[in-house]
Amino acid sequence: MIERYSRPEMSHLWSEESQYRTWLDIEVLACEGWAKLGKIPASDMKHIRERAGFDLKAVQELEKKTKHDVAAFVSEVQRAIGESGRFVHMGLTSSDVVDTAFAFRLTKSADLIINNLKECLATTRKRAQSDKKVLMMGRTHGIHAEPMTMGMKWLLWHDSLKRALTRLENARTEVAVGKISGAVGNYAHIPPEVEQFVCQKLGLKPDSLSTQVIARDRFAAYVSAIALLASSVESIAVELRHLQRTEVGEVREGFSAGQKGSSAMPHKRNPISAENLTGLARLLRSMVIPAMENCALWHERDISHSSVERVIGPDANILVHYMLWRLNDLLTHLEIFPDRMAENLNLLSGVIYSQNVLLKLIEKGLARDEAYQIVQSNALRALDEKVSFQELLKADSKVAKVLPQVDVDKLFSTESTLKHLDYLYGKVLGNED
Repeated sequence: MIERYSRPEMSHLWSEESQYRTWLDIEVLACEGWAKLGKIPASDMKHIRERAGFDLKAVQELEKKTKHDVAAFVSEVQRAIGESGRFVHMGLTSSDVVDTAFAFRLTKSADLIINNLKECLATTRKRAQSDKKVLMMGRTHGIHAEPMTMGMKWLLWHDSLKRALTRLENARTEVAVGKISGAVGNYAHIPPEVEQFVCQKLGLKPDSLSTQVIARDRFAAYVSAIALLASSVESIAVELRHLQRTEVGEVREGFSAGQKGSSAMPHKRNPISAENLTGLARLLRSMVIPAMENCALWHERDISHSSVERVIGPDANILVHYMLWRLNDLLTHLEIFPDRMAENLNLLSGVIYSQNVLLKLIEKGLARDEAYQIVQSNALRALDEKVSFQELLKADSKVAKVLPQVDVDKLFSTESTLKHLDYLYGKVLGNED
């Protein structure tokens, strides 16, 4: 499914071909930087620009011999260029190319993810507005609590995804650095001007200070940001899975023509998208610890981080990109059932208005503990005997002493649920116009 979804840019970005293509760009840009300093003759630079390239299979074959991918790549590029190829990789170490390319691809990945996330935000905003006053049951601990609206759920999801967007934008800034500073980062064999030129052309900033590598806390922050994004997606998915349960039945995933929910039971319409997203979030979060453990390297560099990043670099970005595509499709086509929501509001004989009664009794002069005991005993009886909580209160002499029956009736209303909706919406959406 992941490979068939309609956003192939991310998969291409993390292909082996794209990796080598980015390496080539960096090598040529470094040569350009040297040429501007007069260290590469114009005629040689012309040959480098015109002839720089590689044969992927040739690189792969050469790597079998060198046991070093960058060395094999550089040899193949030099071969393609000819005599002027001697200037390629001048003063560079492998990590100058690999880390700068990795950071560049992370920023491009972030841009794709941010675009998908903004699509999800547009959907949650639209549906928060359309379902603003659709009444439903609010639940705490899985138990009916007090009335709320479906719009508030959309608003909550929107707010969560907005925070995820901020984290991701900050993480993008943090990884948008390059380094062309040599074997231990001291520019011993290549001047800072070359680094500045290369980074400027790639839309990166020179790293504030690097060793042989860019510090891995930058990349760990990026993986953490997309893992938190995945957790936000999962929180939406888990809620939708509950609301789709037969016993609740308040929402339902869209079902396309010809779709089947079960190979054995034709009646099934399972929450497969929400379940899929839950599983992928688990997988994405598992990548955070390896990313953090990459931060502690021996001295100026070891290679323990490399094998990790070759896996989680592509996988984390492709997964979260796909998750957001899948989430937006789920949210866009989600069906809601206001009539079922209304049924569930009336499921527990009116006890969901217990706090209205409690506060009114306190207002009328009862001590809180006394008022609580009165309300609780009647509410529990209503639940156990499946009788009207409202009628039990009217028949209670302790209630009648302070509260006429007509005032009891007024307490069984969802009016308080809606009275501050505009304030809530203003807090979340007010600065988006």
